[in-house]
Parts: sequence; C-alpha cells; structure tokens
Amino acid sequence: MSDKTPVTAAVRVLRQHKVVYTEHLYEYEEKGGTTVSARELGVAEHAVIKTLVMEDENKQPLVVLMHGDCEVSTKNLARLLHKKSIHPCAPDIANKHSGYVVGGTSPFGTRKVMPVYMERSIADLDKIYLNGGKRGFLVGLAPADAVAILKPTLVDVALAHGEHG
Repeated sequence: MSDKTPVTAAVRVLRQHKVVYTEHLYEYEEKGGTTVSARELGVAEHAVIKTLVMEDENKQPLVVLMHGDCEVSTKNLARLLHKKSIHPCAPDIANKHSGYVVGGTSPFGTRKVMPVYMERSIADLDKIYLNGGKRGFLVGLAPADAVAILKPTLVDVALAHGEHG
C-alpha cells in the first residue's frame, strides 16, 4: 500500500473550504465497514461516520451520515421526510449518484448534488472520521466543518445495532 494519500474530489472540496483535517490510510477489508476502519485507526466506531446513499420511492437519491455503530431507521427517516419509503441504493446506483465506489463514498464532492441528512448526535462529537473518497482512506475533521460544507438537515433516526424500526 502506498503511503501517498489520494487527492480525491472530497480532498479538493476540503482544501477549497480551507478545512483543517487529518488523513488516515488503512488496509481496506471487503465488507469490513466501520468496525475495521475504527480498529485500524484506533478510534471509537461511534466517531467513524458512514456515508450512505439512499433513495425514496421516486428514486430520488439522498445521503445519510450515521455513526458507524448505529443503523438508520429508514421508516423513521421516511416519516420525517414525508416519503412512502426510503431504502439504500443498489451499489451500482449509489456509485452513479456519488461518483465514488461503495466502501469509499464520501459526502464531499459527490457527482450529483443530493440532500444530506446527518444524525444529530454526530455534531456533538469532538472529531469525526468520514470517508475521503477512496476505500481505505478516511479524513478526520471537526463536525462543525462538515456541517458548514454539507449543510445537512439534522435528524434523529439512529438505531443501535440489532435494533429494528
């Protein structure tokens, strides 16, 4: 693995906004998710934020930012957004919307501009780790910087792992 951090669309957006961030490369594991990245970085999985590309019943895409150790209640999110249903996009569709490969999806610099919904408690953390736009590459930054760039709608739709709703 090279030690050179990639210059992705996400990195370009962060630089453009003059955000102070840290770069973290790690050995990507297929289907390892935030458990692996948290372990590799030595940080709490709660601070590793998943970027999920979802869509409503009309195939309108949206981005949900969620704690790595939580799931999204798509029922509660749909209710909140006055939609019939919301579900994760198929990987090829998610890739098309975001311009990234699933497992490397960043909320910054997406190909298509999509509404962003962020679990409210993410804003309370000191530092968060988001995907930098490539598998095995996270960026660490203050949640306030992510909020300033992404202008997300804050929501309360987290479920603990194994909880259903």
